[in-house]
Amino acid sequence: MAVGIKSKTFARWLAPVIALLVVFQLTACGDKEPEQRKAFIDYLQNTVMRSGQNLPTLSEDQKQKFGPYVNDYTIILTFSRQMKQSVDNSLAPAVNSIAQIRVPQDYMSQKAALQQAAGTLNTLAQQIQTAKATADTAQAALKQPEDLKAVYSQVYAQDVTKPANALLPVVPALASFTQDIAAVGDFLAQQGTQAGFANGGVQFPTQQQATQYNALMTGLLGKQQALVDAQKIIVGNF
Repeated sequence: MAVGIKSKTFARWLAPVIALLVVFQLTACGDKEPEQRKAFIDYLQNTVMRSGQNLPTLSEDQKQKFGPYVNDYTIILTFSRQMKQSVDNSLAPAVNSIAQIRVPQDYMSQKAALQQAAGTLNTLAQQIQTAKATADTAQAALKQPEDLKAVYSQVYAQDVTKPANALLPVVPALASFTQDIAAVGDFLAQQGTQAGFANGGVQFPTQQQATQYNALMTGLLGKQQALVDAQKIIVGNF
């Protein structure tokens, strides 16, 4: 009888301990963070860092595997998409319009397109600055384990910091170059029939007109590097 009482007492004492062990085991089994972090690090190293400007969208399966780290990737992906859209809508049209100029008459035919391109370029820098500031704020708020933070920082530098820093000084330079090209079109249009076009060149009846035209062209030569830099950004060569 005494043994039975002792057994019941022992069982009552042991039951909460067993319950705690079960809860601990369930919690341990449910902690997927190390696995999610490992999968995300692997994705950053072997996919994102090799993707250039065309960052992939996560599949539903990947979202499940990465868990909360989907948000970390979204920060980089969002900026990359915003920059690509800005480049496609502003930088590329300006470069394409400039590329259409092959003979002096083209300065006039491309004038409207160049003026429009210059206008969109004037807002591009602010768009990129705002997008980068948003990404920087979100990155600073992340609480990442050190192993992930080291890899993530490399990817962030590659896909956010570096392209933004490459683009921002080019935009005002290209806008100025574009406006100056449009000014050449304006000048030629103002000369009317006094400007003669032949053999890929232009002729004027007075030395003053020729001097003005040559000054405009010399100014363009000094700003051509902006076009080269813009072309590099468009193809992703930062």
